[in-house]
Amino acid sequence: MSVGHSPADDLFSAAATRSLASGGPLAARMRPRSLDEMVGQAHLLRPGAPLRVLIDTDRLSSAILWGSPGTGKTSLARIMARTTRSVFVAMSAVSAGVREVREVLDEAKRRLGEHGERTVLFLDEVHRFNRAQQDVLLEGVEDGLVIFVGATTENPFFALNAPLMSRSSLWRLEPLGMEDLAELARRGLKEENATADADVIETIAASAGGDGRALLTTLETAARLAHQRAGYDEGSLAHVERSDVEQAAKTAIPRYGADEHYDIASAFIKSIRGSDPDAGLYWLARMLNAGEDPRFVARRLVILSSEDIGMADSNALVVAEAAARSVDLVGMPEAALNLAHAVVHLACAPKSNRVTMALAAATADATRSANARVPVHLRDAHYKGARVLSHGQGYIYPHDADAGDRVQVYLPEEVAGAVYYEPGPHGREPQVRSRLEASRPERVRRGEFTGGGSASR
Repeated sequence: MSVGHSPADDLFSAAATRSLASGGPLAARMRPRSLDEMVGQAHLLRPGAPLRVLIDTDRLSSAILWGSPGTGKTSLARIMARTTRSVFVAMSAVSAGVREVREVLDEAKRRLGEHGERTVLFLDEVHRFNRAQQDVLLEGVEDGLVIFVGATTENPFFALNAPLMSRSSLWRLEPLGMEDLAELARRGLKEENATADADVIETIAASAGGDGRALLTTLETAARLAHQRAGYDEGSLAHVERSDVEQAAKTAIPRYGADEHYDIASAFIKSIRGSDPDAGLYWLARMLNAGEDPRFVARRLVILSSEDIGMADSNALVVAEAAARSVDLVGMPEAALNLAHAVVHLACAPKSNRVTMALAAATADATRSANARVPVHLRDAHYKGARVLSHGQGYIYPHDADAGDRVQVYLPEEVAGAVYYEPGPHGREPQVRSRLEASRPERVRRGEFTGGGSASR
């Protein structure tokens, strides 16, 4: 946690700034100090844009900065600190807890009462705060003790409490475009005392995927390779070539923002549902390369095997569950082969959502008839006194009955005759249909009731 307007803090901050300026990572050395130095986000920060006006006029209210990595969230928050007349407190949700938040709120209350100073609380990675921590923060926001500025890579509508969202303005930071990335690359080359041809700058920009920090990391490595080739002559310019960029890009870790987690997972599932094994494998590789938890991938495959394949190929569930177990049994990276096996099997399997539809229809009826009594012949008859109550009387034990005597009612009267599961035409479901037609009550076989939901009654 760091608090502004302290002489000691200012002294150490200045020393740290000088250190970074001389030898820190390129991304730290190039952190913008004013809104005019920011690259990208013109829709928010150009003169006259809404967020720019609020910052310039010191009218900032609680805000959430939402964007993928490398879009400038932290840099923007630091600039807010420099332009506001409030005391600035920075915290990280990774290390801060309820106690730390309460201490900040207590200090903000004291500061407001004694000096009339407002407090801006910047909370990085706010999505890592649990609900209890967010509730404590909400107290200070509601009372006006702090102006809250949160930064998150995750969709705040999923990660943050609704009350906190309703009291904060939401600002979406977009991935940097090619022109912005090229401009950032040119600035980075100047900082690294290097040059590059236009096509190489375009290559650097294209490799970043909208992430300014990733671009500067790649550029820094490429510039060092170029300087090494030039012999590190003091004061001389190094010329960055395409091969330097390609070699530097290999050292970067492919990743995507937490918000993209949902979109890529959605593309993964829809590709398998659409019977495209190639697309399924592509999105699987994207997730695993980005460090996605393989257990999450495995869980999604297990769900899909019943949701989208079901009785058309019951082995799909077996394959998916085996792949899920392999993640713990075998471990990564070898378990990626098992996950790929499951992806191909599920994508190539016949598809049926009839189990999903049947459960939805049965759930609707179960909700409407929650008080329906169990038919007497199906009630437990194993305890003392059950016979007095006639429990189990009339029950036909299927294993002892003739084929023609197996028909009996298993549903309560309120939903008698309902058909929820109706086999489809794909995979093994036509065989299942044949068996059901022979075992369902006679009135169902005559077509008196229809499938795919609750029957007419």
